Amino acid sequence: MTTTTLPSSARPAAAPRARHGAATARPAWQRPALAALLLLTAVLYLWRLGDSGTANGFYAAAVQAGTQSWKALLFGSLDAGNVITVDKPPASLWVMGLSGRIFGFNSWSLLVPQALAGVAAVALLYATVKRHFGAAAGLFAGAALALTPVAVLMFRFDNPDALLTLLLVAGAYCTTRAVQKASPAWLSLAATALGFAFLTKMLQGLLVVPGFALAYLIAAPTTLSRRFVHLLTAGAALVVSAGWYVALVALWPTSSRPYIGGSTNNSLLELALGYNGLGRILGGNGNRGGGGGGGGMQNAGFGGSTGITRLFGDSMGTEISWLLPAALIALLAGLWFTRRAPRTDLTRAALIVWGGWLFVSGIVFSYMSGTIHPYYTVALAPAIAALVAIGARELWRARAATVARLILAAMVFVTAAWDFTLLSRVSSWTPWLRWTVLIVGGAAAVAIAAGATAAAARRTAVIVALTATLTAFAGTSAWALATANQPHAGSIPSSGPSAASGFGGFGSPGGFANRGTGTAGFPGAGSATTSNADDLTTLLKSTTTKWAAATNGDQSAAELELSTGKSVIAIGGWDGSDPAPTLSWFQSAVSRGEIAYYVSGGRGGMGGGGNGDIATWVAANYTAETVGNTTVYKLTK
Repeated sequence: MTTTTLPSSARPAAAPRARHGAATARPAWQRPALAALLLLTAVLYLWRLGDSGTANGFYAAAVQAGTQSWKALLFGSLDAGNVITVDKPPASLWVMGLSGRIFGFNSWSLLVPQALAGVAAVALLYATVKRHFGAAAGLFAGAALALTPVAVLMFRFDNPDALLTLLLVAGAYCTTRAVQKASPAWLSLAATALGFAFLTKMLQGLLVVPGFALAYLIAAPTTLSRRFVHLLTAGAALVVSAGWYVALVALWPTSSRPYIGGSTNNSLLELALGYNGLGRILGGNGNRGGGGGGGGMQNAGFGGSTGITRLFGDSMGTEISWLLPAALIALLAGLWFTRRAPRTDLTRAALIVWGGWLFVSGIVFSYMSGTIHPYYTVALAPAIAALVAIGARELWRARAATVARLILAAMVFVTAAWDFTLLSRVSSWTPWLRWTVLIVGGAAAVAIAAGATAAAARRTAVIVALTATLTAFAGTSAWALATANQPHAGSIPSSGPSAASGFGGFGSPGGFANRGTGTAGFPGAGSATTSNADDLTTLLKSTTTKWAAATNGDQSAAELELSTGKSVIAIGGWDGSDPAPTLSWFQSAVSRGEIAYYVSGGRGGMGGGGNGDIATWVAANYTAETVGNTTVYKLTK
């Protein structure tokens, strides 16, 4: 028969836990299964990790600088001489920089912390979902996160998104604990995690706050006034955990710290609200986006056109959307079935936590007019994984009810059909896989809808469940494995097989920047050979000044730093528009003999930041020489 509410037997029950030394009811398979999940995740994230070298050279150069200067590590400076920072807060650089100081700066010390952050995120997601929905659901959620292609990409890369995702999952775990017992301590811990998420990637780390706060306000088992007080306390914890560093930067004398890259007035708070805040959402403040014009590879690399279908489009679809339709079905069905549940119902609370996370972040990503890249969507992966796991578990338990069975079948079929669509976008890659997923997944959906699992023997039901699960994971797993099997570098990496990395090219798989020795990336360098690049590298390695060179733009400076191990000034920051360093400061540094060479070209416009003025002054007062295919000016006597 058809019903609109789940039977009482399908209501959630907390997973059994040992209390006060009592014997635990934990299934014998639970710990080995968790160990296997984490071990396989570690293998997936560490496999051929060194092949990516220094991955995103922009952040790698900042990490290298942090291993050479504690001040550079504290502020996230691009150079050990502390002229200018990267255009993000430095929390993720702290982790990688400390690893580099302990083990020496290399590809593995740079990227292993990212991989371990991924393993930790999987473990925390498992613990969060398991707490109220059992070990099987926790394992499903952990595996879904581990096998999301964009998660495999980011947990093997040196962008801030790896630490950001771990901190968001930590916040969800603490919020789940807080909601269960109306605990202000756990809620404040959740807020602290989000404060450090802000110090990792600024406002993106706060997109989960509405869902977390709403879940606590609705479901925490205490009075309304206490719930408000607890939320205010957590808000204070959030401000303190994020604000201490903002205050430190603001109070530190500007003359003895680097310029805050990406800001217009040397302020971290302005960077958070401007270039990395409203500028990202609305456009402007130096931001550009796929929805704002352009086409082809550029448009795809910047997220594609804005709109509600953006997460499913050519740019982001294969990164994140493999299980997204199933997650949306699970969320809507779960909210409908729990509409009459008690206020403190833990299933609905979990749906609000994860659904609020997915809804707010998804809408922001879909309609951002400023700079957005497909890999940003890794922040959605934990929410999608949790919703699918919770929905599948609850619907499976209630499969005796026709409506639950039909919704579960719809989740299985829609996933198979959407995987078929995504795999068809690269039709030459494993064409047999998409047909297998569609046919087997469709058969499993029909079996579930027909009631085979409701009345069949346990063994038959388990076979159908495993078939549905394996087909749901087939597409995303294949794409994830292909991602792990190739190196990635540059500023805009993409997941999947090499045949699918069309917009991530420009000389390197998965990114817009060059790999290897960076000097080939300089405008004016032409088709620089390895020999030509080595000539410039050798020249700068021989310097003994505070800065080996200065050049235009962060990317160019980063390439030189990584190839030489020396400090290089990035004139104008990321794109040459930052007002640092000024011409007067540059002239003073040259007069003190602190800069050996000016390297002509580089990435970044000739306007703003004193970039053009410095180039003009150097050309008027020093003699050009050619090293390889690059024009340089010697600034020391």
